[in-house]
Amino acid sequence: MASTPSSLAERGQRLGLKLIAKAGGLPALQDPERRKKVERLLYRGAVSGFKAQTAAGRAFAKKKGSGDPERAAARPPKQMFDLTPDEDQATIKQVAKDLADEMIRPIAAESDANRSVPDDVRAAATEMGLGLVGVPASLEGIAEERSAVTAALVLEELARGDMGIAVGLMAPAAVATAIASYGDADQQATYLPAFTGDNPPAAALAFQEPQPLFDPSELRTVATTEGSDLVLHGVKALVPAADTAELFVVSAMVDGVARMVVVEPGAEGLTTEDDPAMGLRAANTKRLHLDGVRVPKTNLLGSADDHRDAVRRARLAWAALAVGTGQAVLDQLIPYVKERTAFGEPIGQRQAVAFTISNIGIELDGLRLTTWKAASRLDRGEDAAAAIASARALAASHGAQIGSNAVQMLGGHGFVKEYDNERWYRDLRAAGVLEGVVLV
Repeated sequence: MASTPSSLAERGQRLGLKLIAKAGGLPALQDPERRKKVERLLYRGAVSGFKAQTAAGRAFAKKKGSGDPERAAARPPKQMFDLTPDEDQATIKQVAKDLADEMIRPIAAESDANRSVPDDVRAAATEMGLGLVGVPASLEGIAEERSAVTAALVLEELARGDMGIAVGLMAPAAVATAIASYGDADQQATYLPAFTGDNPPAAALAFQEPQPLFDPSELRTVATTEGSDLVLHGVKALVPAADTAELFVVSAMVDGVARMVVVEPGAEGLTTEDDPAMGLRAANTKRLHLDGVRVPKTNLLGSADDHRDAVRRARLAWAALAVGTGQAVLDQLIPYVKERTAFGEPIGQRQAVAFTISNIGIELDGLRLTTWKAASRLDRGEDAAAAIASARALAASHGAQIGSNAVQMLGGHGFVKEYDNERWYRDLRAAGVLEGVVLV
């Protein structure tokens, strides 16, 4: 039965209250400073209720920042290599896990069919602060330190509920993270207050383009300089909810190098059209056309090096999403092959089936550990390019294979929408090919 908006809102508020009660009992939260962090993450959602988000369209009045831009501090390096989440990471991971279990998974199939993320699910994630994991606390976010590992854990848990919904929920977070990480003080003062308020804008990071063998460093979207303005021409593909977005960060070639540009909807020459995809249906992907869109040169976001950094962090984010959906596959397959019988015995007792399930577990662990390793290298300020490339390659090959094997294991059941596997297979195909959209 489809969930009604009121029932989703009630479940969202109950979930927020339950998380506060659960978090309050953790021994680590006896420390006042640690408790303050968690309260900032959880408390306001329970007090104010879970409000439906609307895309009413807003104007971002240009503001002057004071001094240098704010950046989240780097995480202090650990004395030894250890991928165990700390208390803060474990808490926010639990927040995302409970949201995935209690609100995302039950409506995943409906959202896939409707190509939408329910407003109440989006509002629940917003009120829990999940969209602010990349925004420093000094800018009213929840990040005491910038942590790719923390962001990867959140994406993994949300995608375990549903990758399409996870992408739809975290697309605006990617824009907030990009502005916080690469923006100057004026850009932070102009745009970030909207993201940290009660009604954050729908927004999207638009890197992908509709051509084969797309290379994010060789873009067909071009921004030419005319006086104090940039004029953009090009097409962006698979942009989540572009028709309702209130802010875009678009990649374009500027003076021969790939850069990021902030673009506000309503600009002359900016139009959208439907761009339905094989997977990620709940993200409601659109195509964004820029035909002579004029923006001030001050809308350039970061440097060419920052664009390269964003591309790598987005690829790592897609690997984290693949880990979460792969875990959902494994969680469903193991009990299925134990209970499903053929020729008088559970099919899991057959060697071919058992080996296939084992391979899924091995490939999933390899992808997860490679993703976490790459994220931890980013957090330590080390060169993570090779590790991110490995995670990307594993997401493209093993992710798709995990989805294919899951469909095969369920036989005819894997081919019908009664089971989740056909949707997971479609989503996993995206993780190894798409650029941008999400960030760690």
